[in-house]
Amino acid sequence: MSNRKSMLLLLVLALSALILAACGATPQPEPTQPPAKPEPTQVPAQPEPTEAPAEPAKVEPAKEIVLFNWSEYIDPEIYTQFEEATGIKVLEDNFSSNEELLAKLQGGATGYALIVPSDYTVSIMMEEGLLAKLDHDNIPNLKNLKEEFKSVPYDPGNVYCVPYQWGTTGIGYESSQVDEPASWAVIFEAKPDDPWYGRMTMLDDARESFAAALVYLGYDINTTDEAQLQEAKDLLIKAKPGLAGYDSDTFEDLVASGENLLAHGWNGDFLVAQEDNENVAYVVPQEGGVVWVDNICVPSSATPEEKLAGEMFINYLLEAEVGAQLSEYNWYASPNAAAEEFLDEEFLSDPAVYPPPEVLEKLQYIEPAGEAESLYQRLWDEVKSS
Repeated sequence: MSNRKSMLLLLVLALSALILAACGATPQPEPTQPPAKPEPTQVPAQPEPTEAPAEPAKVEPAKEIVLFNWSEYIDPEIYTQFEEATGIKVLEDNFSSNEELLAKLQGGATGYALIVPSDYTVSIMMEEGLLAKLDHDNIPNLKNLKEEFKSVPYDPGNVYCVPYQWGTTGIGYESSQVDEPASWAVIFEAKPDDPWYGRMTMLDDARESFAAALVYLGYDINTTDEAQLQEAKDLLIKAKPGLAGYDSDTFEDLVASGENLLAHGWNGDFLVAQEDNENVAYVVPQEGGVVWVDNICVPSSATPEEKLAGEMFINYLLEAEVGAQLSEYNWYASPNAAAEEFLDEEFLSDPAVYPPPEVLEKLQYIEPAGEAESLYQRLWDEVKSS
């Protein structure tokens, strides 16, 4: 082979090698598994929609309530008017003394929507949890109270009670047969030849009767000194032969009828008795006596329905004209300033209803005696049983 052919052959072979190299498949990497498809995100289950909290059931007032009150202490017509205005019927039960009222509630009595305790009894009941706090939103007529009755010392702010009426304790007498008694001696130093001997009564009330004896002896009517109380007990026992009895319910009627000539009692009762006998009169003896405030309250045993109806009745009593109607019926001073517009001037100026300053300064409030309450009661039992 010629050199030229050999060169040509080598060139062809070289070119073929280059072409083959150029056309050769480039090695590919091993195929890989596709990335795992992510699990779908779990959306937390939504709680089932709940209903909005139910509104508390609205309390409806009871259709019938019971007022535990002193006897003949409210115009029955007020009950009728209140029922006509609200549809709520008020029934009445009666007690004769604060001690009776207190004992009944302490004994667990229920069914009363309203009670009428005196000032010192309110303090005891508050301490023992026997009273419910008043909802002032249900008693807007509280604004009608005189300022001094909005801050009474035994219940500042009228949290538990509302003043109902106020008055004094002294001596009522038949003025055509008995001169005006100047002193408690008319009871405690009575003699068999006195016309009223055996024809007079004292209140069937431990604290009131002890107050009369204590003030006559010159002692504080709230004393807890056992020696002073023993002395007062002896004085009460000494007076017993001249008494027809102890009476907190009909004392004024017995004087008006002439059966008795003199009685220890509450001013308004004697003033009401003047309607039957114009000769019935009333006086606070020179040594002084008791001033008191009766209150209307809701016992803690009342149901919510009774409590609401009771508060509605309290609010009704505080209406100006109703407050005047109440005082005109029982002849006690009203704590209701708005009522005075509807009371006669004769009533407002009567010193037996609204004592003048010189009498007021001799009057004392009965206050809770604390642990000595049991001492008062024991000594009173001894008086009654002697």
